[in-house]
Amino acid sequence: MLASPRFQQFATRFPLTRPIARRRARALFDLVAGFTYSQILAACVELGLLDLLADGPLDSTIIATRTNLPPAGAERLLRGAAALGLVERFGAGWALGSQGAALRGNRGIAEMVAHHHLLYADLADPVGLLRRGGGGGGLSNLWRYAEMAGSGNSADVAAYSALMAASQPMVAAQAIDAYPFRQHRRLLDVGGGEGAFLAAVGTRAPGLDLALFDLPAVGERARSRLESAGMATRITIFGGNFLSDALPDGFDIISLVRVLHDHDDGPALTLLRAVHAALPPGGTLFITEPMAETPGAEPAGDAYFGFYLLAMGSGRPRSPTEIRAMLSQAGFASSRLLPTALPLTTRAIIARR
Repeated sequence: MLASPRFQQFATRFPLTRPIARRRARALFDLVAGFTYSQILAACVELGLLDLLADGPLDSTIIATRTNLPPAGAERLLRGAAALGLVERFGAGWALGSQGAALRGNRGIAEMVAHHHLLYADLADPVGLLRRGGGGGGLSNLWRYAEMAGSGNSADVAAYSALMAASQPMVAAQAIDAYPFRQHRRLLDVGGGEGAFLAAVGTRAPGLDLALFDLPAVGERARSRLESAGMATRITIFGGNFLSDALPDGFDIISLVRVLHDHDDGPALTLLRAVHAALPPGGTLFITEPMAETPGAEPAGDAYFGFYLLAMGSGRPRSPTEIRAMLSQAGFASSRLLPTALPLTTRAIIARR
């Protein structure tokens, strides 16, 4: 019935169904035109438009000069950005919009947008991507060090490690709010990247002993970042491959922050078993990442992350039920889902050995 042109025409004319028809038409148009919206956002980020307007409104001619755009191009971009809430008209000029202000408040989002040109190119042929089983494009090259048999080198790990570190704060804050880490003695963050999560936990739980396990080249980057943050003496760094090397023991809690969904089922289960082996009886595993089948945020799981990870060439978004089943298979005695403030960004699960 929804596909019937006759019914559609009726719905747009009948007073009781007209508002519903208009909302559905807008949602359908947004679905069709979303790729254009994302490119307008990408242009705003690349040109620094939102940062430019952060100090106050500017005239379009000044904006054109500072972004090195022709006046007509600047006007076109500003009007498009205004339609998306990124900027807004202010008198004769332009000011930061509500969505633009929110984006500036979370620098990790801008970092993600800045690297989306790789994903955008990979999705230019979505059917081809699906038929070859994922990978093979720019995004998988960005992440290629994780699939290497060796440890990778600084050049291999730099781009992706920096991206993850920049986008970590929005996950770390919610994870730390969701679980009282201060009740533990020693925390090992596996696949901890440049240590952004551990630095955040360390600030909230000053008595907690902290350690990081990641590829040696990643660990070296973490050491430099943690020294700059004044936390190098608090965090022990272990180098290794968590899919082939034993994890260090002696920790009563181990965390996996946006790690599990980056791996296919086989490697993910291998990792969970390695964590189980490293924990003492009664030890805790803390998992936080975006998850599939999140009420109110379903597109973020199987749509965005489903295809992001496909382009990456490894992993898939899993529902809490799937993750908990894997935890049971890995030997964990119990697990439960924890509430987080913004489930669209991340959800959390704890498991007991």
